[in-house]
Amino acid sequence: MTLNGKQILLIVSGGIAAYKAAVLVRRLKDAGASVVPVLTRGGAQFITPLTLSALAENPVYEDLFSLKDEAEMGHIRLAREADLILVAPASADLIAKMAHGLTDDLASTTLLAANGPVAIAPSMNPVMWANPATQANVATLMQRGIQVWGPADGDMACGEIGTGRFEEPEDLVARTLAFFAPKPLAGKRALVTSGPTHEPIDPVRVMANRSSGQQGQAIASALAAAGAEVTLVTGPVNLPQPPGMTVVPVQTADQMLAAAQAALPADIAVFAAAVADWKPKTTATEKLKKVGGQDELSMSFVKNPDILATIAQADHRPALVVGFAAETENVVANAQGKLARKNADWIVANDVSGGAVFGEQTNTVTLVSAQEAEAWPTLTKDQVAERLVQKFVESLP
Repeated sequence: MTLNGKQILLIVSGGIAAYKAAVLVRRLKDAGASVVPVLTRGGAQFITPLTLSALAENPVYEDLFSLKDEAEMGHIRLAREADLILVAPASADLIAKMAHGLTDDLASTTLLAANGPVAIAPSMNPVMWANPATQANVATLMQRGIQVWGPADGDMACGEIGTGRFEEPEDLVARTLAFFAPKPLAGKRALVTSGPTHEPIDPVRVMANRSSGQQGQAIASALAAAGAEVTLVTGPVNLPQPPGMTVVPVQTADQMLAAAQAALPADIAVFAAAVADWKPKTTATEKLKKVGGQDELSMSFVKNPDILATIAQADHRPALVVGFAAETENVVANAQGKLARKNADWIVANDVSGGAVFGEQTNTVTLVSAQEAEAWPTLTKDQVAERLVQKFVESLP
């Protein structure tokens, strides 16, 4: 996949991350894109028009009221001729202007005149990013269909650490390539469950497991990249919320089942969550304390709902139902038994003996169907997700 024949209108707004626009222009051109830069007055404080023009091999447009700029390419043409408008970096100020339709310079006027795809790559101080005003503005833009790429977590130029860091140019190019890639699952709805469940014992303690949620989130992101409308139902995880989908956070298995049922109908359902099989029969209303002379504690448990089986055996089940099986022995045989019991179409099985897989970046799985057990090599979790989604594409009408 390349960007050959694609024109990217790159709007560079004010902020220290504007210097990375030079690298971004270079990388976009390396991928085959034609880049037309628009530089705000704030952006020009951090990077010069000459630098952007030399790298883009195109003029840099700055002034809404410049007769020369308007004669060469007015703001309407700038908006109309771009295959994608990418605002990178997108400052809090420009995001606010976009959300409220304010137009006091070339960049904001061009954005208001846009009728094609727009993506923003926010960059700002973590407190500014977390401010309710910024979050409301970003939510407004997302509701209007604008892509939000980032921000990332990490060290900031201001010396603080948190969310607000400009995504690396290479990551933005990857997002741009994915944006223009074919969308074979466009029009399909997908449900993904991910992460662990937490079953409360008392107000302080829970029954949990070691699932990180990485594989489930990777599958949800791969489905979204393929064009599916994705609902991700996730237990408690320590991961950034993935963009481009509806995310429903839950705690318990009962909550996860309710959220999964609410996400139906769906064409694809992937149950990657590590759901607790059991939960305490009763939850203590006060913290359970050690009592003098007490060396043992007994508890009674009841079964949790079987989310995979409930959805797979429903009258209007999704066309493709996929479960996961984390096994410590007889991996394929146990997965085949689960496939039959749960009425699933496929089971993705892996060996988790010794704590393998949890929190790791790689996974070694076997895709089990009624016809065969297909062993895959060790792959990154993103690669497992991409390979699985390709299987979905091949299997669905």
